[in-house]
Amino acid sequence: MRKFLLLLALLSVGSVFSQSKSFKVSGTLIGADDQAPLEAATVYVQRVKDSSLVSYTISDRDGAFVLEDKTYDDKLHLLISYVGYNTHSQIIKIPQDKTELKLDVLPLELSSNSLSEVVIQSTAPVTIKKDTLEFNVSSFKTKKDANVEDLLKQLPGVEIDDDGKIKINGKDVNKILVNGKPFFGDDPSITTKNLTKDIIEKIQIVDTKTKSEAFTGEKGDKDNKTINLTIKEENNKGVFGRVSAGAGTDKRYELAGMVNVFDNDQRISVLAGGNNTNSPGFSFGEISKMFGRSGSTSWNSNGSFSIGGRSFGGGEGITKSQNVGANYADKIGEFADVSGDYFYSGSNSENESSSQRETILSDSRFFSNSVSRSVNDTDSHTANLDFEIKVDSTFLINIKPSFGYTTTQTNYYSSDNTLNENQELINQSMLNSNVESLGKRFSNNLSLTKKYGSDGAFFRLQLNNSINNNESDDYLSSDTEVFGSNPESINRNQYTSGLNKSRGLGVDFTYRLPVISKKLFLNFEYEYDRDSDENTKSTFDHNSISNGFDDFNEELSTDFDYLDTKHSPGLKVSYETEKWFTSLKGSYVFRTLENNDLLREHFNVKKDFEAFEIDYYFNYRFSKKASVYSGYDYKTAPPALRQLQAYSDVSNPLNIVIGNPNLSPSNKHSFYLGYNSFDWQKRTGFYIYTNFDFNNNEVVSKTEVDPETLKRITTYANVDGNYRGNASVSYSKNFKLDSLRQVKVRLSAWGNLSKNINFNNGVQYASKVASITPNLSLEFDWKKVMEFKPYYRITFSKNKYDIEAFEDRTFSRHNLGLRTATFLPKNFEWRNDISFNYNPDIAEGFQKDAWFWNSTLAYSVLKDQGAVTLKVYDLLNQNTNARRTATRDYIEDSQSTVLTQYFMLSFSWKFNSLGSKGETRSGGMHFF
Repeated sequence: MRKFLLLLALLSVGSVFSQSKSFKVSGTLIGADDQAPLEAATVYVQRVKDSSLVSYTISDRDGAFVLEDKTYDDKLHLLISYVGYNTHSQIIKIPQDKTELKLDVLPLELSSNSLSEVVIQSTAPVTIKKDTLEFNVSSFKTKKDANVEDLLKQLPGVEIDDDGKIKINGKDVNKILVNGKPFFGDDPSITTKNLTKDIIEKIQIVDTKTKSEAFTGEKGDKDNKTINLTIKEENNKGVFGRVSAGAGTDKRYELAGMVNVFDNDQRISVLAGGNNTNSPGFSFGEISKMFGRSGSTSWNSNGSFSIGGRSFGGGEGITKSQNVGANYADKIGEFADVSGDYFYSGSNSENESSSQRETILSDSRFFSNSVSRSVNDTDSHTANLDFEIKVDSTFLINIKPSFGYTTTQTNYYSSDNTLNENQELINQSMLNSNVESLGKRFSNNLSLTKKYGSDGAFFRLQLNNSINNNESDDYLSSDTEVFGSNPESINRNQYTSGLNKSRGLGVDFTYRLPVISKKLFLNFEYEYDRDSDENTKSTFDHNSISNGFDDFNEELSTDFDYLDTKHSPGLKVSYETEKWFTSLKGSYVFRTLENNDLLREHFNVKKDFEAFEIDYYFNYRFSKKASVYSGYDYKTAPPALRQLQAYSDVSNPLNIVIGNPNLSPSNKHSFYLGYNSFDWQKRTGFYIYTNFDFNNNEVVSKTEVDPETLKRITTYANVDGNYRGNASVSYSKNFKLDSLRQVKVRLSAWGNLSKNINFNNGVQYASKVASITPNLSLEFDWKKVMEFKPYYRITFSKNKYDIEAFEDRTFSRHNLGLRTATFLPKNFEWRNDISFNYNPDIAEGFQKDAWFWNSTLAYSVLKDQGAVTLKVYDLLNQNTNARRTATRDYIEDSQSTVLTQYFMLSFSWKFNSLGSKGETRSGGMHFF
């Protein structure tokens, strides 16, 4: 392995080709009409021979630009593009003595049709408009079979992490559109991994907006970005897709397929997949996204995981999953657009786990041991529709219904015991459970937007409703033994029928009044929300005489009606200029929480809350390359209804939960500040973000442990003085060695600071936690030859407590990794992902470090339309899933079923018949 790493390191620092020449071109741009400097014009040079892009930059606020790079050519084609102006073009000679080529002041002429033109056709690599950053895809070179994610990685200011999460200028991307329409819902990973670069013409980046906000021209989501992929006009009709299948050792397998049919405005896409490798099944065997890594993935403590909100069963154990999906988009008549998607996902997961925990109390400690086994089967169906109807240029109707149907069956077994600090057995329990559940849901959003005049006035009415029904049947048997001076035995053999009905209704009204046309606005707003729940749980004990479950157990049964009603009138003022934007919103909240216990009337609760809330935002744009933003929020949150109930939940006889009807709403002050910039001339990016939250009356759990039985009684209390803050900073710079090789250096760090007031066995205490994680990563790219990407990060943490029972802790963790790719010899691609983790603070007897190495080797066949791939998961066979978790009041060592080493051979095949507009390519199906 050392020889392999040394070889890659030597390749990464290879000398620059001696034939290349450095050049530097500078100048200043002005408008010929008013002699004003032109900021954010695109200046780029192409090879005269084949018009391939050599380099580009963006002019600054004074219209000045400097373009530096290397080339093999004696002459280059210089082009300058600016929205609304004619493109400037000239041939420049490259000085042999590396002197700077200074151009005179260059005036750009107004385009004759700039006032009526909606879309400016330009071959410039980058175009900066008022609120849109646009990239011309043909200017960015990638490997020949690149997908959208590969393309995005080449764009300046774009960062994609290991899980496929995308950031642009430091802000998250939460939506990707294709020709302005959703593609498989809101899961960006399906789009980025499965659409190829070949069919994309432009990439547009804007702030995320609802359709109503885009229609009225409002500011959108200040924290998130949307990417819109524009399909080439000639690629708007035809069929394309891919299929993949793989088989491996230990009976591992994967299957996936996707077909897309484009017919101008109409798009139909179908996908299907299945595997037993804990993967969502959408990766199609792609070697750059091996082993199921996917964006918007979340893992849950019960072993399930979800992709884009869709559940796929177990995560910690071994999961067999299968899925089918379809997406449809079309235009109906001249004024209506429709899109929809359907997904089926099924999974079967099995997991076995064990844990040993030491719990630290204010005056003692105790030990818990647990083993469990679970088998989970889930089948889920979801469907979403989106109708956009433009009645005319001033009236928009948007209707978005959504449907869901899910069945789940879970078999669960656990065995637990608890010992005191003298290692004496205090209690033990065993539980078997078989649960079947059925969930049905429906929701709909109706938005009506009417614009008035040309000054920015509008009226918007939004109606939201939701219906959720969940039914469950739970057969449970458990034995609980409590030892000591007052021994107790609790044996249960029960059937529980559960029914939960939720209804939601929301009404939002907004009227915007322009005080100064298109600059100063007053928004009159009103919000009404009504959420109701019917929660019934009927428990029946087994009757040995009738041999049925017909003895009603009132103590373990519930029958609650919940009602949460909110009225909130508000006023918002906003002001916008060319450089800055600010808004201030104030609203008064009237809220009523009501709970009726139909089984035990003396547990009824009704609480009224009132509060004033504030939302302030400010953004200043120094230039089209840099901006700063800040804000302040003051919000209140009522306690959850369950936290207010004085009812005692004894479903777990070792942990009884009792609500507190005297809880008050929590109050949170939030401050945030951010700055982001990308210097196109120096190829540097700098981003910084920080936020701080102060919380009063925060609701926390309060648990007391009986010293003899170690039974726990948990309730809730309000505490003051909690705060949480975090900050992150990132600096990146690209060094272009020549036309083929470049190095990207990224320095970043993120930190957290918090104070948490909690209770330990009834004793209130405060803990302060501080951590910082510096990170360094390098990326060396040699086009068509190799990629070499090492990284290192270390985390320093310090926990400090004001209670003697807890010791202050200072610890560190190290993470080192290397990702490589080689593309030689021809048609081969070899990728490696190696990581090393070291935690010196693990107790003796536990593994302090671990290596993890995944590797793939692919060979292109059938004229690059197919690929044979050999994948190796956990090459070093070190994945044990044993881990230690340390918190302020416990230390736990745990282990569960984990996916271990396997080898897999797979084959994938791509097809494409996209052709000219309105026609497919001659000869039928075309493969690439």
